[in-house]
Amino acid sequence: MAERVVSPAPVRLRAEVLDLLRRTPWWLAVLGIWAASRAVTTGIMLSFAARQQASAWTQASPGYLDFSRLWDGHWYYIIAAVGYPGEIPRDDDGRAGENAWAFMPVYPGLVRIGMALTGDFSAQGFALVAVTISIIASAAAALLFFVLMRRWLSHGTALLATTLFCTMPLSPILQVAYAEALHLALLLGALILVLDRHWRTLAVVVTVMALSRPSGLAFALLLALVFLWRWMRRDREPFSIRERLHLGLSTVIAGFAGLAWPGIVALSTGDLLGYTDTELAWRRPYIGDVHLVPFTPWWQGAQWWLGEVRGPIILIIVLLLVAAAFALPAMRAMPIELRLWIIAYGLYLLAVFFPQSSTFRLLVPIVPVLGAVAAGIVSVGRGPLGRVALAALAIGLGIAGQVGWVHIAWWVDAYDWTPP
Repeated sequence: MAERVVSPAPVRLRAEVLDLLRRTPWWLAVLGIWAASRAVTTGIMLSFAARQQASAWTQASPGYLDFSRLWDGHWYYIIAAVGYPGEIPRDDDGRAGENAWAFMPVYPGLVRIGMALTGDFSAQGFALVAVTISIIASAAAALLFFVLMRRWLSHGTALLATTLFCTMPLSPILQVAYAEALHLALLLGALILVLDRHWRTLAVVVTVMALSRPSGLAFALLLALVFLWRWMRRDREPFSIRERLHLGLSTVIAGFAGLAWPGIVALSTGDLLGYTDTELAWRRPYIGDVHLVPFTPWWQGAQWWLGEVRGPIILIIVLLLVAAAFALPAMRAMPIELRLWIIAYGLYLLAVFFPQSSTFRLLVPIVPVLGAVAAGIVSVGRGPLGRVALAALAIGLGIAGQVGWVHIAWWVDAYDWTPP
């Protein structure tokens, strides 16, 4: 009689787990990952809040809601409660000061509606509505991120990428009184529309997105690059005149959306350079009074942070390494549209933003790269246990990064020069 072979327990357990994952609706699995990650992030935030000393924004040891409205959250509170100022504040030398016009209107506008519905216009009432909107938007972003990842990854790898997304070092920014979660949900939706080529719907989404966070010009560059890519491949892939017109119009609309807020600021205040001068006010403590010359801020920042000679050398090396990363197999497998978005947004940051501690937050829109990270884990890991170990390491590093980011950027420690 042949001896009966019994499957080892780990093999049976793995099969049962995989079967359970297959039978779980994708949206339920994603929301489960999101909820677990929010619990972890909330624990990290509460841990720091308990040790927070009195600051310009809160008393010592504030509750979660008060802790969530630090930094730019106060600017959003001002906008939601009383609106934007009638003019750009300037000193005797004509230099613009930091003011509410730096922040775009969609997020504080939604918060204003929520505050009106609750009838509570206090700082606590603001924090409750603002955080609620951010948390809902973060759940939507997690769902949309998974949908985006499924355009090119298997179900399991997309779930891993979504877990990395929910536990990334900047994850706390998705549940505070900032516009990032809302903007990210709109951005992910827009990228899905690009992949699916729904150009007319895209124009509407991009317009709202561009008035949530600065991103319209970067997205217009993405669409221009996609148009160029499709045009170069028109002999291999149909690119009808009708689609050219729709894509071209969406590109133009995205460009106008990116320029809309500076125009609105100019019209509202009578100050033509009001918006750009306001943005420059935030970098004055670092490098003094400068004009906005495209592609100079990172060079200036590298010199300020790392030295006049060493800084630019390190910057060039980092940029070369980033460029080389696009040659990795996992990156080459990513849809061309997503790679072009990373390039377009990266160029936009290099053109206009000054690198400092908030740069980490500004890098959040390149989250599609986490799909390549997940694909790399799956391809590099040797066997199921190796892949699980690598995935656990990546998730652990993300959570550790959250602790580091909250400590460096969000938590207020005496005189703090590292804003998030």
